[in-house]
Amino acid sequence: MGENIYSKIPKVDAVLEIEDIKKLIEKTSRNLVMESIREELDGIRKSISKTTDMESLERRIAALSDSIVSRTEGKFENKFKRTVNATGVVIHTNLGRSLISKEVMDNVYDLATNYSNLEFDLETGERGSRYSHLVDMIKRITGAEDALVVNNNAAAVVLVLSAMAKGKEVITSRGELVEIGGSFRIPEVMEQSGATLVDVGATNKTHIEDYRRAVTENTGALLKVHTSNYRIVGFTESLSLEEIVALGNEASIPVIEDLGSGVLIDFSKYGLEYEPTVQDSVDAGVDVITFSGDKLLGGPQAGIIVGKSEYIKIMKKHPLNRAFRIDKFTIAALEGTMKMYLSEERAVSNIPTLKLLTQDIGEIESRAKALMEKVDGIDAHGVKVEIVDEYSQVGGGSMPLERIPTKALKLNSESLNIGKLEKGLRQLETPIITRLYKDSIYMDMRTVRDDEVDLISRGLEKAIERL
Repeated sequence: MGENIYSKIPKVDAVLEIEDIKKLIEKTSRNLVMESIREELDGIRKSISKTTDMESLERRIAALSDSIVSRTEGKFENKFKRTVNATGVVIHTNLGRSLISKEVMDNVYDLATNYSNLEFDLETGERGSRYSHLVDMIKRITGAEDALVVNNNAAAVVLVLSAMAKGKEVITSRGELVEIGGSFRIPEVMEQSGATLVDVGATNKTHIEDYRRAVTENTGALLKVHTSNYRIVGFTESLSLEEIVALGNEASIPVIEDLGSGVLIDFSKYGLEYEPTVQDSVDAGVDVITFSGDKLLGGPQAGIIVGKSEYIKIMKKHPLNRAFRIDKFTIAALEGTMKMYLSEERAVSNIPTLKLLTQDIGEIESRAKALMEKVDGIDAHGVKVEIVDEYSQVGGGSMPLERIPTKALKLNSESLNIGKLEKGLRQLETPIITRLYKDSIYMDMRTVRDDEVDLISRGLEKAIERL
């Protein structure tokens, strides 16, 4: 019987003549298809030696073409793909952080698919600076004397410290020695810059006298780090920018501030907690300020440095600036995003991160009801669905205590495995990422777009069918 089954396994040349396989080669690549054919045929041969169920083997041979197509497409598909964010975390680090508006991306596409004046001065006809496209806009919005942009905020901090304090001491509050994500910590960043950390005060309290006593002839800078990704509450005290700037002026030592998230508007006007803005730091007289472009600012990944021209000029000439420089995609996306900040109303309406954080609860509820109607039939599969009050999070290490009221769809079932359903949603062609809590799936509608309601409905139905 086994020999008869072996004889039914087609030769590789015969498989290559199948019409679906020919189309697959045109769509993907011959090498990839050949690899899948060999893997499928080897799998069948191994199964013959391990089973007596000849009928299932014959069915597998009959479905060989479909199996090869499925295997090849799995290898060929993009591993980096779009997802639906139904978690309610607006700046979700694992899901790409801030979204870029279509208007901005249209300009990125135009510049990416055509030649551009990336480093060409149209006025003089000579080589120009790639930073010139951004500096004036950033200066106008922040009020700073000068600006520089690198590829992320960690790079910005390293560049600033290396340019201003390499071989010198940098005084920082012990309560501000944060970990900024991915196990990168301020002391380690400082070590890489060549500066020496001098931490002062206690974890919960630091006074201006702690800084003053630590100043020596070898002090290169005073550093303040905004603890944007955590809060210490209770018996606490931290220094104001004004106190640190006053000491810096008194001792002729520059003051550096790492703001973390780049906040350019007062969020308290929109019902969220107050978060220090870049403009606040500039007005307080901080010499150099660093912040991210892809968190609360709502742009692409970037590290933005603003401050006094005398220091920014040193950084522009520093060797690390070349290693940390941004590409044309980042410049185009950041310029388009920053332009929206010329009008706060336009920024809040058009920058996706700001729009998601400030959207009206009624709008979110309408979206939840629309999805509820679409999935009304899944109760026949044993899945109960209801709209519940929940809280969204800002994410991205920003506003850690902020809980934003939202509406979510809650799914649970006594007959289906909810954990497997959640996994099934993640494994769809367009993965749907939800929250799984106490045997229930939560779909927060704050971070779901109107045009994703149908997609979720179809995806949920498909995921249930596969269980």
